[in-house]
Amino acid sequence: MEFIKKHAVLVVAGILFFHFILSLLVSSQESMIFDEKAHIPAGYSYVRYGDMRLNPEHPPLLKDLAGLFLLPLGLEFPLASTEWQTGVNEQWTVGDMFVNCSRPEVACNDADTVLFFSRIPIIIISVLLGIALFVWTKELGGTLAGVFAVALYAFDPNIIAHNHYVTTDIGIAAFIFFSFYFFVRFLKYPNGRNILLSGLFLGLAQLVKFSAVLLFPTFGLFVILYALTREQNPADTRSNALFKTRLLFKYLLKFTASVVICFMVIWVVYAINTMNMPGEKIAILADHMLAQKNQFANLAHDLVVYCSQNALLKPFSEYLLGFFKVFSRVVGGNTHYFLGTVTEDASPWYFPVVFVLKETLPFLFLLLFTSCYGLYRIGKSLIEEKAKYGLMKTLCHSFQHRVAQYLALFFILFYGYISIAGNLDIGLRHLFPIMPLFYMLIAKALFDFYKRSQDEPGTKKILTVLLGLITFAIVAIPIWSYPSYLSYFNAITGGHLNGYKYVTDSNYDWGQDLIHLKNFVTEHNDCVAGKSFLPRCNMALLSYPPIDKIRVDYFGGGSPAYYLEDKYIPWYASRDQEPGWYAISTFFYQENLYKKKLPGEKDYSWLKDKTPIARAGDNFFIYYFPPQ
Repeated sequence: MEFIKKHAVLVVAGILFFHFILSLLVSSQESMIFDEKAHIPAGYSYVRYGDMRLNPEHPPLLKDLAGLFLLPLGLEFPLASTEWQTGVNEQWTVGDMFVNCSRPEVACNDADTVLFFSRIPIIIISVLLGIALFVWTKELGGTLAGVFAVALYAFDPNIIAHNHYVTTDIGIAAFIFFSFYFFVRFLKYPNGRNILLSGLFLGLAQLVKFSAVLLFPTFGLFVILYALTREQNPADTRSNALFKTRLLFKYLLKFTASVVICFMVIWVVYAINTMNMPGEKIAILADHMLAQKNQFANLAHDLVVYCSQNALLKPFSEYLLGFFKVFSRVVGGNTHYFLGTVTEDASPWYFPVVFVLKETLPFLFLLLFTSCYGLYRIGKSLIEEKAKYGLMKTLCHSFQHRVAQYLALFFILFYGYISIAGNLDIGLRHLFPIMPLFYMLIAKALFDFYKRSQDEPGTKKILTVLLGLITFAIVAIPIWSYPSYLSYFNAITGGHLNGYKYVTDSNYDWGQDLIHLKNFVTEHNDCVAGKSFLPRCNMALLSYPPIDKIRVDYFGGGSPAYYLEDKYIPWYASRDQEPGWYAISTFFYQENLYKKKLPGEKDYSWLKDKTPIARAGDNFFIYYFPPQ
């Protein structure tokens, strides 16, 4: 423990360096996931052409960073295509042309090179989040707590799974955490510098994902509570009511300045990203994306169109377009597979169940233990101090001195409730905004317990050994699970090979295994032809013929034709069974088996009792049916 404490910076640097290298390695083995097909071409078009006609339903910041890393490559972009010129948010088609070479008349870019470079800034943000987690947890709970929080974060398989994708999930977790840190500094020291930094990072969070809008009511509430719970200096002769009123006014005024800075940041970034985008194009997007026959949608549409016609307000029109589009999608829900059902209706059990099944067992144990310990400490403190100072004064004193913990806990409960009560069951990744707060609170409570339990030498040794074993398990799990991180499920489910039985989509199969499928086909053909080293071959498959053609039912952003070339046959559940090779994604397998079907509609029921002869990655079931 003393060694780690003494060399904490080097230990954290080592952990995050391993995290960075592992993320690059995993990224190089994974094909483009579903959402990246829209985000990557959108980001490139933003920074190269100053036009946000693609993927306006997500803010631009992370896509901008991905696009900046692609600029030096001199990539070809389908500017002359009809989809770009006159299409309405043709993000998927343009993505296919830009990355997957789907049109012979459009110059082809190398998909793996595009993916590798566009993902690097997301990995860098992931490392920066680890550094921020160490800094803040160290301030709250000490050096060892800071190191442990970084370990919880950097070795979480679910974080490793998503920290290299060009999506908003790691980015929003990072920028919400940054925003929380500078907001707490603003509460404690509301000077000009902290007003500026708080507003800056509040704005950057809004530029990552629209769910960051929840920071406004959260921060507003805590500004009021912090001002009203401040203790008056005994030397101050003003009445307590006057003191609180003036203090509240000052805090609200300064918070308002912070919010103004936030929207200035939003305006600047959107202005840069829409500098070459005609306002008429934004109006056309609004006609298409907000075309719903209800009063709210009509008002949203009219507001976006109005702002699009004014040069000063045009950046906000694009921001509002995306915000209203996301709001309508959250209300509308999405089709998903969950515990044997396929539905568009959200379940209040979705996020709790997915959280318990996908988070590691050491993490779940620590969360339960530190939650119980935290409740015990709060109860004990209230009982002891209430008798001395009274309940209200005790609560105010506690809030002032532990505002970071109260803020983190409130946001976890608030965001968790919004997620559970919402109508968008889309994956564990939607809980990422609260995960760094979990790591920080767990580490602080755990090492608070560790420090308070060292009076007895025997107890200290036992706790040190237990802590060492838990840390070993935390580090060992991602090493043991390599490279199955997106498909990671804990031992309760039987591991990564069984997770698809519970839930799919971004929890398991997001299209990441196309490269594994390509490698499977190549290796099998080499083994059958005697070109591969025999011990590397799957002996059970040597009796099967080579793969000249393979029928692929794929869910994701990549292109089977790009990787498999002329071996690829597009396949769907609605087609009649044929002899030959099949690769069926777990996403379509589960969704097709469990969705409600029309009478006579074909499905994959003919595969239900068939055991795959192999799996490519985790997400492709491989079958072979002979001609007879």
